[in-house]
Amino acid sequence: MATAGVFDIELQDGGTVLDNDHHSDDDSIEIDEVSAAKYDGRDHLEMMNAEIEEYQISEQTWNHEKAGPQDFELRKVLGKGGYGKVFQVRKVTGKDAGKVFAMKVLRKATIVRNQKDTAHTKAERNILEAVKHPFIVDLKYAFQTDGKLYLIMEYLSGGELFMHLEREGIFLEDTASFYLSEIILALEHLHTQGIIYRDLKPENILLDGQGHVKLTDFGLCKEQIQEGGVTHTFCGTIEYMAPEILMRVGHGKAVDWWSLGALMYDMLTGAPPFTAENRKKTIEKILKGKLNLPPYLTPDARDIIRKLLKRQANQRLGYGPIDAIPIKSHMFFKSCNWEDVIHRRVEPPFKPTLVGDDDVSLFDTKFTKQPPIDSPDDSTLSESANLVFQGFTYVAPSVLEESFKPHVIRARSPRKQSSGNLFKTHFSSRTSNFVPTGPSPFGYDSSLISSGMRDEIMDTSMPKCF
Repeated sequence: MATAGVFDIELQDGGTVLDNDHHSDDDSIEIDEVSAAKYDGRDHLEMMNAEIEEYQISEQTWNHEKAGPQDFELRKVLGKGGYGKVFQVRKVTGKDAGKVFAMKVLRKATIVRNQKDTAHTKAERNILEAVKHPFIVDLKYAFQTDGKLYLIMEYLSGGELFMHLEREGIFLEDTASFYLSEIILALEHLHTQGIIYRDLKPENILLDGQGHVKLTDFGLCKEQIQEGGVTHTFCGTIEYMAPEILMRVGHGKAVDWWSLGALMYDMLTGAPPFTAENRKKTIEKILKGKLNLPPYLTPDARDIIRKLLKRQANQRLGYGPIDAIPIKSHMFFKSCNWEDVIHRRVEPPFKPTLVGDDDVSLFDTKFTKQPPIDSPDDSTLSESANLVFQGFTYVAPSVLEESFKPHVIRARSPRKQSSGNLFKTHFSSRTSNFVPTGPSPFGYDSSLISSGMRDEIMDTSMPKCF
């Protein structure tokens, strides 16, 4: 089985054209005159000249707990890209010896060539340290050598939501509701921390070994956004980008709720709501096109999608200080017990079948069959260039707490299956080569609908981390 192009780095120009012409205009939304006027027709390449966002790196560690490459055994290659490789590793030292992680290795010399790449790498590192949540991937260690950066994450063995959506074609509404509810709580938590996510899409949503959601890839996040604050960077994946990002008029947290609406539409129909054969036409559809909702959707699903895909941010469900509250109280989630959701008491619709904590069966075999070698890096950065990565080192508090516990010798017991994490690098292709090998675990006949090629129109993020 293969994970759906997570580690491919080529930017795709082509895309699937979603034929919506036969649907009724009753389910359409039109861009209003104000928004249409603000879209000045600039070429999309000009629009991509985004501001560079600067981030400082903090450091949290104790000398005796610092980790390095020598502390991890390389087991499998999970992916590779222009910035480096991602490995499945096993810790060989310390109190967590024997535990499986995912290790992303980035080459400093490649990153420092571009100021935006450097800023994105720093931002992701800082956010992963600061944010701890049941539905957000957990950073365990960060360290560096003269030529490389290392991020050690929990290993998520359940694969991408993208892969499962590719296999199914579409999800039943109950299935979509489960995943959306966990995603909403993750986004809500980020917003309370003053963070805009800005890159919600199926490729950035992974499943742990039990089938629960983990948000990953925080390279495009914007920190320190207070209530009512806006930023102007043009970034994200075109198909899921809110109109206010495309128009460069300033955007806030509401862009994540637009992306949630686009993701929900994708889950329930098999493709994002606005797609075209190239980037410029996709942008035009997002800004001016009609939203066509298939007749098989329930009234509640149609209503929440319409409200999430309001082009005027101040009219969008979730806008303003109340943020996720009206979304969680919408009738589409009437059967959702949010207390059960946050405590992971809701049974996932799909639980990965795994043979152990190091199972890589949901990863692409073109990577996992490669020999796991962290190739030496001969490049040498100047002292001033290396200062850019000062403070990169990190050890998770959970690791430190464990290290200070009294050492008690116990009989060995079978290790519990641990949740994990998929790492991603640079541009992600949205073309899947996943082939179903059995009946759908979601109870839906995927042969009833063809999702076709789900090519990524554009992803402006640089180092794809997780």
